[in-house]
Amino acid sequence: MDGRISREELVKIYQIEISFFDELEESGLLKTEVADNIRYLTYDDLPVFERLANWHYDLGVNTPGLEVISHLMQKIEKLQHENRSMIRRMRLLSDRWDEAELL
Repeated sequence: MDGRISREELVKIYQIEISFFDELEESGLLKTEVADNIRYLTYDDLPVFERLANWHYDLGVNTPGLEVISHLMQKIEKLQHENRSMIRRMRLLSDRWDEAELL
């Protein structure tokens, strides 16, 4: 299948427990597609899965901890986006201010 990988393939490749994958899905940390009773993860969501698996298996973070970390990371990304947006607006206003002073 193009653009996605089955849950079973992920379990084999990453040598993880299928219950861990299911917990991620049940908690809403992973969004899967179902076709012919097979669960698939899109390639676009693979980096999220890898990050969560690394935190769980390498650092020993449990599923509730992964939920908290994921939520905080989303907040950070939102704040970074807002910060970049404000910087762009400030530059635009500064440019307009400079142009007004030249007149």
